[in-house]
Order: sequence, then structure tokens, then C-alpha cells
Amino acid sequence: MRDRQAPRDARRAREFEAFVAGAGGRLLHAATLLTAEAPDANPRARRLLTLSLAHTYARWDGLRGEDPYDCARQYLATRFARGTWHHYGAFRGARPHPRNPLAALTPQERLILVLRLYEGVAEQQTAALLGVPAERVHTLCDRATAAVLHPVRTAPRPAGVRTAPR
Repeated sequence: MRDRQAPRDARRAREFEAFVAGAGGRLLHAATLLTAEAPDANPRARRLLTLSLAHTYARWDGLRGEDPYDCARQYLATRFARGTWHHYGAFRGARPHPRNPLAALTPQERLILVLRLYEGVAEQQTAALLGVPAERVHTLCDRATAAVLHPVRTAPRPAGVRTAPR
């Protein structure tokens, strides 16, 4: 029994390694966009990726024709949504990198924007994944897109106004 299982386990490991080699970078980039961390300092994104890949590996034999990338992306998105909800309460409080263009968005807006625009997930699928109406996904995606494309600029200080020395 053990002799038959070893080649199967080795094949499974090779298949999964090939999947990670092909999809790992894109999934990490998506996770980094979700967390709005700097690309070179993204511990939350790396944790999300690790959990997503571990979940996908655990389901590997049972995928049976399902796209493993979809499985990993779905877990990444739901884990981000749940983690943000439980840790920070109702999609608030995550500390994104201040220079990240997505930092001004709420975590829910980032999630929808990343799924819709970066990952190309359809509006209906995004709504089903998040358990919200498609109209809400549409509204949040439009709002997030507008906020990223047309950020609110802080007003410059009037001439003659000085700040206190430090």
C-alpha cells in the first residue's frame, strides 16, 4: 500500500509546485494589493498567500477539474474579508502603506476593486463570493475606481502661513 502511495504523493507534490511556480507571484501581488502594503514589506499579504496555498494544497486531490487558481483566489479573498472583519471590525482599521494608491480605500473597496479589475472576476461572481448584492459590488467598484483615478488632494497652505518649528 505504501509503495503505491509514494509515487502518487510525489506526482501531487510536483503538480502543486508547478502550480505555485506559475501562480504564486500573481497571487502574492493580489494579496499585496488587498492589504495595501508596500511590495517589499508585505507580511500580511505573505500570510494570506501562505494560508491560501495551504488550503489549495489540502484540496488538491479533490479539485477534480476545478481551476486551482480560482480555488486559491477565492480562499485568499474570503480569508482577507473575514480576517479584516474579525480583526478590525466591519472592514475598518487595517494599516495600509501610506504611499500605496489603494491606501485611501476601505478594505471592502480594495477587495472588490482587486477582484473586478485586477483579477477580472465578473460582478455576479464577486457578489456571490462576498454575499452582497451585485448592485452593491457595482457601486463600490465605481466609487473605488473614482477614488484611485481622481484622488482627493489636500489643499495647499495659504501663502504667508507658517508652521511651528520642530
